[in-house]
Amino acid sequence: MSQVYTFRRRIEFRETDMAGIVHFSNFFAYMEQAEHDFLRSVGMGVTCEADGKQISWPRVNAQCSYRVAIKFEELIDIRVTVENIGTKSVTYAFDFYRDETQIADGKMTAVCCLFSHDSHGKKPESIAIPPSFVDAISPFVIS
Repeated sequence: MSQVYTFRRRIEFRETDMAGIVHFSNFFAYMEQAEHDFLRSVGMGVTCEADGKQISWPRVNAQCSYRVAIKFEELIDIRVTVENIGTKSVTYAFDFYRDETQIADGKMTAVCCLFSHDSHGKKPESIAIPPSFVDAISPFVIS
């Protein structure tokens, strides 16, 4: 059975709309926050060094399906697992809960790329995921 990483956060007032409900677009930010926290927990990051390479993870796909509204001050848990590790990409699965009520679920796919601050307009170069990164996230792969 795979491990599940849980990221907890409280809904802030600025994230709600005129009806007091969290605006749908915030769920994408929540997925990103959960992904960052997950990667830090395994000693990696969305920009990090792995096997001697500076890598980054541009997103190439994100989706989210909503079931229940959430509001200001509510605590939510975002459960993170790894749906797939490809040669150059990773797909994360996110399940949102308030207590035991599922609020939403989403997925996000990111591609491993060489990272450079001085690329001068050069497009990111996708590369094979370094083995140390695969080893770090493998316990969370959905079996």
